[in-house]
Formats: sequence, C-alpha cells, structure tokens
Amino acid sequence: MTDLATLLPRIERLLDRLDSSAAAHGLDWKTVRAARWAAQTGELKPILHPQRVALKDLLAIDEQKQQVDTNTRQFVTGKPANNVLLTGARGCGKSSLVKAVHAKYAPKGLRLIEVDKAGLPQLPDLFDLLADADYRFIVFIDDLSFAEHEPGYASLKAALDGSLAGPSDNVLIYATSNRRHLMPEYMAENLETRHLGGEVHPGEATEEKISLSDRFGLWVPFHGMDQDTYLAIARHWAATLGAPSDERFERAALQWSLGRGARNGRVAWQFARDWAGKQ
Repeated sequence: MTDLATLLPRIERLLDRLDSSAAAHGLDWKTVRAARWAAQTGELKPILHPQRVALKDLLAIDEQKQQVDTNTRQFVTGKPANNVLLTGARGCGKSSLVKAVHAKYAPKGLRLIEVDKAGLPQLPDLFDLLADADYRFIVFIDDLSFAEHEPGYASLKAALDGSLAGPSDNVLIYATSNRRHLMPEYMAENLETRHLGGEVHPGEATEEKISLSDRFGLWVPFHGMDQDTYLAIARHWAATLGAPSDERFERAALQWSLGRGARNGRVAWQFARDWAGKQ
C-alpha cells in the first residue's frame, strides 16, 4: 500500500508531462510558424498571424543584418551558431530584425517562439518539448531587462550556459534589450572597482551583471541615427505605402520626430503611415 501511495504521484506527474508534450507536438509545425510559450500551463499557443518583416525594408542597419542573418543561416543549415543579444535604444530595429530573419528562413524549417520574462523560470520545460521536433527553433525574448534579484535572471543565465537542462542543438535564444548588461547599473558599483598592478578589476556586483550578457555568443549593438537617415527611412516607407514625399514631407517628418522625442526607424514608420493615411 505504501509503495502504491508513493507511485501514484509519480504517475500523475508523468501523465501531466505527457499531456504537455502532446500539446506542444500537437501543433502542426508545417503550418504554424510562430508560437507563444504559455508557461503557467506548459503549452505552446500558435500565433496565427505573425508580423511579417522583410530584410530589405530594414534600412541603415546593414552590419547588424549581416551578423544576424549569417548566424541564423548557420543554425538553419545545421552548422554551429550562437545565442544572440541585440542591444540599443528603442525603435532602432532590434525586434524587427529577429522577425525578418524568421520570415526569411521559415520556409526552411525555422520556427519562432515568443517567451516573456515571466516564463523564463520554465525554460527547461520548453526545451524538453522542443528537443525531439524536426524543426529549428528561435526562442525570442523581447525587450529584456531585470531588476535586482528577479528569479528569471538566474533561470536565463543557467539556460544559456551552465545548466544540465539547457536547450538542445535545435534551439537558440535571441533576446533584445535596451540595456547592454540587462540590469540597471549604479554609480556606487564603480567604488568596488580595484586597481592592481595597473589592471582594472571590476567589483562583484559589476561582474555578476556582466556574466549574463557574456553568455550570449553574439552581441549585436544598434546605434542612433542622424537626421538624413531618419528622413530616408521615412521616404522608403511612404513609397512602400504608395504615398508621395513632396516638399511638405520633410518638414512634417521632422516635426513628427520632435513631437515623439525620438528619431528612429519606428518613428519614421509611424510617421509614414500617418502621412500616407492623410493623402
């Protein structure tokens, strides 16, 4: 009787695991090209209408496109590739680039799975579900940053490097962040820095913050753009939407960017939509 009482919970856990696995593999990856990880239920939810972005429409980030495209191509073709961290100011094209390489390689078996920060502690469960699938998966974590002592920080750090429950060879992690080291940095931490024999040794707090970003094999930084680049992107999108860019266009585009307090690709896209809608 005691043996049975001990065995029943194990059977229940096994059945739960099988149910979750069936839910994941129940997705028809031939038609489902993107999904969302519902960590609370351990399920993958299909994204029926994923946003499609073309690489040719992402202007002024040629170096970043080349880096991420090359890494993704290596991954899709079964060659060694790295987890990727894309960093930079908001609206500069980080997320759009991930979506664009997914759109390019989806016909070759690449699938995209969105994971929010709350789902990071359950990453090992997701990796288990994907391990036996005959597809390549990018686990996409958008707009990632951590406050002090958040549980997802340690989970992601372990998943990237150092955990037995890490991803299989058919899974990579692509993350975007406005912060280079994913966590806030404080002036007081500079006081911990030591100078020994002419060498600089960061303090423990700084080392810990750097340790997560260090686990991404490929760093792709994005930078701000000048006025001419902003206007060129706005003209590109206006032309794509079938709208003219006459003599009023430049003045209106600059006024729009001043009103938004930013000058980037996203603002240029939003202005072009507004402009085209009013023609």
